[in-house]
Amino acid sequence: MKKNHAIINILGLFIFGLSACAVPEKAEKPEVNAEITVTENLETLEPSTTDSTEMGLPAWFSQELKDVNTGMVFKISDFKEKVILVETLAVWCPKCLSQQKEIAKLKSQLADREDFVSIGIDIDPNENESLLSSHVKKNGFDWVFAIASKTVIDEIGSLYGAQYLNPTATPILIIDRQGTQHLLPFGIKSAEELQKAIQPFLDAD
Repeated sequence: MKKNHAIINILGLFIFGLSACAVPEKAEKPEVNAEITVTENLETLEPSTTDSTEMGLPAWFSQELKDVNTGMVFKISDFKEKVILVETLAVWCPKCLSQQKEIAKLKSQLADREDFVSIGIDIDPNENESLLSSHVKKNGFDWVFAIASKTVIDEIGSLYGAQYLNPTATPILIIDRQGTQHLLPFGIKSAEELQKAIQPFLDAD
């Protein structure tokens, strides 16, 4: 009889031990759920309108930038009612250079359009005005180029995704006359493809 009690006690301790071992597995679940919640929140964030310009435009439209070609200080909002092509880039990026050569062809095709503006924004925090200016002059690019501030870099990444901070993806967006942003596919776009994308906005009143 004592032997049977001993066996029962051992079984009881064994079952209790199994229950205790299962606790850590349950304790890990809230941590995993927390990560999923954060990801879901990031995916559903609405565009920031903090310090935005009139008409609810993104805040980076009102941030001051400096054209390394002319020294002119400007804001994206200065070009309202025009169609704007914005390229995010880095001087070290060979794909960016290839894309810029296509933009140069596009500008030649649209030379008579005063309502079209092309802007190259350097989003590499390790690059500066001097480096960008040398790159622009070396290649004969005569449109607007500027170094982005950290504020502009952060908001571009937040609004349009991490790929817009990856120069090798050759990111380009079009801003229409009302300030709406239209994201183009990643990869090098030919002058013809760019014009095809831009033309409907140029034709619109």
